[in-house]
Amino acid sequence: MTTPYERCSQFSELKIKELRGKLKKLPLDHQVVFLCGSFARREASKQSDIDFSIISDQEDNSSITIDAVRTAIRNIVPIGPASDGVFGKEVQRNEILSNIGGQDDSNANITHRVLILLEGEWLFNRTGLRKFRRAILERYIQEGMTDHQLALFLLNDIIRYYRTVAVDYEFKTSEGGDSKPWAIRNIKLVFSRKLLYASGLFSIGMTADRARDEKIKILEELFELPVIERMERICGKSKIEGILASYNCFLREMADPDVREKLIKLERTERQDAIFRRVKNEGHNFTRELLKLFEITFDSTHPIRRAVMF
Repeated sequence: MTTPYERCSQFSELKIKELRGKLKKLPLDHQVVFLCGSFARREASKQSDIDFSIISDQEDNSSITIDAVRTAIRNIVPIGPASDGVFGKEVQRNEILSNIGGQDDSNANITHRVLILLEGEWLFNRTGLRKFRRAILERYIQEGMTDHQLALFLLNDIIRYYRTVAVDYEFKTSEGGDSKPWAIRNIKLVFSRKLLYASGLFSIGMTADRARDEKIKILEELFELPVIERMERICGKSKIEGILASYNCFLREMADPDVREKLIKLERTERQDAIFRRVKNEGHNFTRELLKLFEITFDSTHPIRRAVMF
């Protein structure tokens, strides 16, 4: 009997294959079209939306190209990115690589940069996406880094992104009349956002005591994998059974249209709703399993322990 993750993975792979075939027929050239979100993580179901962006080197955006990509994708996955979000648009390569941590480093740039690393999957121009991921890693892991150092520049930006997502959740779900569905966002923070964040911490932990080029190579290889497979590669299949059991509960709930509809419609005053509490309590167990996995993967002397605290 297949697990929820296996079913979601099979569904995601099928849709990605269709999308790649569709985009291959468009007049795209140097651009990179890539996925983030549940499809990229191989966790999508029929209820999932799709997050994608186009990376370009050109300053003059082509609305014709963007519209053609949107239409092609919508024909296969009808639920598109949020209209007020960062996806479904064309982004400039140099903007993502420049001003990291500076005044002009927007939330949109941080989001694209970190998610290209942690969950980006190509739809068009695989080589281009790989080269761009390499360029981002070289920007974070610069010449002159000593072997014993972790990739702290990258680690700090991953931490910054995760905390920004948490703060963004509070803003988007509590700003008066503009508030958005809080319950399903809360559950995603507890599961998929947290696991993605953890996979970044675990991956960077593997760069300790490695030469600069080897650090980059390790992260390139790990970031090519979907999140669950990445955690399995780092920790071993038997060691992730605890987190995977809880995560399968989450995926099963998210694939149920009745559960999703209920969570979307919940008011903030309905925190004791039986469905929300059931999924939320499993989320607490998931967090405990993740913490346990972190502690058994990296001993008390490992530099990643100090790096995430101080």
